[in-house]
Amino acid sequence: MTVLNRLYASSGSEVIIPTLEIVVGDDTFWLTHGYEDITATLEDGSTATFIACGIDLALPARNADGTQDLKFAISNVLGIVSSAIKKALPVIKGSVLTYRCYTSDDLTAPAEPPFSLNVKSGYWKNTEVQITAGYMNVLDTAWPRYRYTLPNFPGLRYLS
Repeated sequence: MTVLNRLYASSGSEVIIPTLEIVVGDDTFWLTHGYEDITATLEDGSTATFIACGIDLALPARNADGTQDLKFAISNVLGIVSSAIKKALPVIKGSVLTYRCYTSDDLTAPAEPPFSLNVKSGYWKNTEVQITAGYMNVLDTAWPRYRYTLPNFPGLRYLS
């Protein structure tokens, strides 16, 4: 049993440290939940310093409804990160969010493979910033992507 599985099942002396990497255009924000900044090693071997802030995460549900969204809110106590994200909200669609979790005893690599999501929407209020990111909604897409219809392919009318 891995440390992460044990922590999900019960507890221990370690804690799970969730982190977010938000890439908006040329800016990258490194955030973590807690009171202290952490420097951790990413999956590619480089290191990053995650800024501690009042952040609340709701991880995507593991279900088959087609809309698996990660939602998070950032407190606006200091106003530094949230004001930067407020400026980025008009262009935030198309941005990428990467979720990684570490355990407090091992910051040399993520405890599980990270996953990246596309930012769908977000809004800013005086007290918080809320952003929703998710995978592509498979249920709202047609397959195959290119539809073979009669206006484009009149010969389809004669196929039986």
